[in-house]
Amino acid sequence: MTIHPGHFVAIVGGACAGSEAAFQLAQRGIYVAVFDQQALPHGKIEDGLPKWHVKLRDKEENKINEKLSHPNIFYVPKTRMGRDIDFQQFVEKWGFSAVLMACGAWRDRPLPVDGIDAYHGDGFYYQNYFVDWFNHYHEPSYNRHQCEIHDNAIVIGGGLASIDVVKILMLESTARALKKLGHDVDVLSLEHKGIPHKLNELGVKWEDLGINGCTLYYRRRDIDMPLAPLPDDLEKHEKAFSVRQRILKNAQEKYLFNFEDRCKPVDKIIENDRIAGLVFRKTEVANGRVSDIPGSDFSVRSPLVISSIGSIPECIHGVPASGELFAIKDRDTGQMSGYDHVFALGNAVTGRGNIRESALHAQQVAIHVMDEYLFWKDSDFEKVQQEGWDTLSTLPAKRVLSVAQIEQLIERITKYQQRIGYDNDYPKWVEKNRPVRLESLLESE
Repeated sequence: MTIHPGHFVAIVGGACAGSEAAFQLAQRGIYVAVFDQQALPHGKIEDGLPKWHVKLRDKEENKINEKLSHPNIFYVPKTRMGRDIDFQQFVEKWGFSAVLMACGAWRDRPLPVDGIDAYHGDGFYYQNYFVDWFNHYHEPSYNRHQCEIHDNAIVIGGGLASIDVVKILMLESTARALKKLGHDVDVLSLEHKGIPHKLNELGVKWEDLGINGCTLYYRRRDIDMPLAPLPDDLEKHEKAFSVRQRILKNAQEKYLFNFEDRCKPVDKIIENDRIAGLVFRKTEVANGRVSDIPGSDFSVRSPLVISSIGSIPECIHGVPASGELFAIKDRDTGQMSGYDHVFALGNAVTGRGNIRESALHAQQVAIHVMDEYLFWKDSDFEKVQQEGWDTLSTLPAKRVLSVAQIEQLIERITKYQQRIGYDNDYPKWVEKNRPVRLESLLESE
């Protein structure tokens, strides 16, 4: 690889946002180092998108792999910012032209029930932990955490992610109950056909399973659930509300979970050093505001509680924060407070967990960094391609690194790659580290 002078940008996180930004930069002749905490950079496509989304998962992971295979991109797996690399040293001493934080939203938003976090794993889970287990526990070499499944579970939430959680509970409960009756049913086919349809095929009645089902509790109304976008046009709100209700109803009919709106958890019930339920308070919604109804507290006993109220970026020592989010000067550019060359992008800024929105924001930030921060426009890249990199000094580009500086960065990056046994052959690494898929195991039976 012939090294030329130019820009070298570091990206923390290589999933939807990180890979899109890396590809945009690499296409314009910029060297890019992508650091990811996992072996593979697929983020929540792999660990947060429930495993029944086979086609969507494969499609999005293939996109990521294709982008990160660009020859200008250096991938550094199993390297976590704040653990393996000090953030302040990284941004202030390494010498990158810019640093982009595309590390997503891996931390669950804390459930506002005093002291409940002390019981995580003892009748209480957060969504990310639970879905990660569900996605991987079928793997023959799986040796991470285990999660319990119980009937009458409580799920706190209201978005699409919470629908995924109740689906997992209902699919697992149903599959286990059917197995006791002599029917070996996998959760993929059960999810695809829906529980009533599959039971009808097997000639089994719902009552035969002895399952009551889990319950999703939401602090607002069903029409407030963000299951479909709410348009800016107020006249179209009623239609959007109807769509949201229909999505919820269809999910309930297909997966048989229960739903209670206008209820918020205010306390925990503890028995034998485990969560044994929650105390709820009824709420009312007026003019978009939620308020408590005095004297309306009631208890719900349950052997399992799962919180699914959203995800936020993980805290990284040295990264400026504002409350539970990164401190961002400008959401459009992603520029971080306290640094002129550090930018955040994707879910770490949008907080939406939407694949398309994350990629679009990453593209927007990457173009801003190139055009407005590095002063490295498409026309500049075209000129050096036509006339050679020697003409770089005649262009307005800023923060240009010499060949020696770039080689020094590559040498440092290579040491981190070698530390975990990565030889910079990205396709081979992907093939070696791709998880065992449930659908593959089922096909081989």
